[in-house]
Amino acid sequence: MKIILIKDVRKVGKKYDVKDVADGFALNSLIPNKEAITATPENVKRVDLMKKKESDFKRVDEEILRKNLAAIRETTLEISGKTNDIGHLFAGIHKEQLALELKKQAHIDILPEYILLEKNLKEVGGHEVEVEAQGVKVKFKVVVKGLEK
Repeated sequence: MKIILIKDVRKVGKKYDVKDVADGFALNSLIPNKEAITATPENVKRVDLMKKKESDFKRVDEEILRKNLAAIRETTLEISGKTNDIGHLFAGIHKEQLALELKKQAHIDILPEYILLEKNLKEVGGHEVEVEAQGVKVKFKVVVKGLEK
């Protein structure tokens, strides 16, 4: 039976692939689990339109990402946290928190996995953090301040 995968399926294929699989496998597993649809001419046309839309969205997302990377260069984040007597934070600042603060303070939307941070920021002071996406690396500044007791 010819099917069109609408999700990535291990050991079968990737999303939007047209595959020829056993009838029982298609009817009892792939189609009921909404992982595939039958490869009728109408479904093939519909999937082609879905592919085109998805590639258009991806292109727009890449443009937005490039603009965000350019905007990050001039960004300085200020983050406060509880510290001990010698200026070490009790809770380190991690990638997810930096991405959230970028969105809040600078209105820049970056996924945490693009932020290159070897270890959490645990000290008060200025830090440079690097972001890498689409082969472009940029740095932004993070100023960590201790909260007054």
